[in-house]
Amino acid sequence: MTWKILDSEYVIKRPWLTARKDKVELPDGRIIEEFYVLEYPDWVNVIAITKDGQFVMERQYRHGLSVEGMELPCGTMEDGETPLQAAQRELLEETGYGNGEWSKLMTISANPTSMNNRTHCFLAVGVEKIAQPSLDDTEDLSVHLLSEQQVKSLLANEEICQALMIAPLYKYFNAKRQTGLF
Repeated sequence: MTWKILDSEYVIKRPWLTARKDKVELPDGRIIEEFYVLEYPDWVNVIAITKDGQFVMERQYRHGLSVEGMELPCGTMEDGETPLQAAQRELLEETGYGNGEWSKLMTISANPTSMNNRTHCFLAVGVEKIAQPSLDDTEDLSVHLLSEQQVKSLLANEEICQALMIAPLYKYFNAKRQTGLF
């Protein structure tokens, strides 16, 4: 079922966008002259819950859809980092929260058809404010502490639009309901 890459070239290679054009041969011998792949480093996101049960969330504007909304702390893995190290760094940098007990929830893909990366989703329970946020030049966000009911309401009312954040939140709430864990 694997496609054979016959030729590959970069169409654009910029800090926030890398697109590759592949010429591929399918297992039945058909040739696709142009198949485009967007290359990204792996991403991480974190369901961070404070010692008193509040969810650490961020309000951010997303230019692609021209929307402002609530999100999980998230970001891009840097070279040499494990997914856990990247998740811990992103939570601390964006929110100032850290420590707690960490576990991996899942690894998912935004679009395996045309994107080459994955998102590693973590749960951090018992986090606490240990520093001030240290945002990158491209980040413009505010940190909010929300109750479990507020987060469930955001989901129910489709006020979180990022699928890579919706999936781990639903997984967390489903596991909590079914097992009583967390």
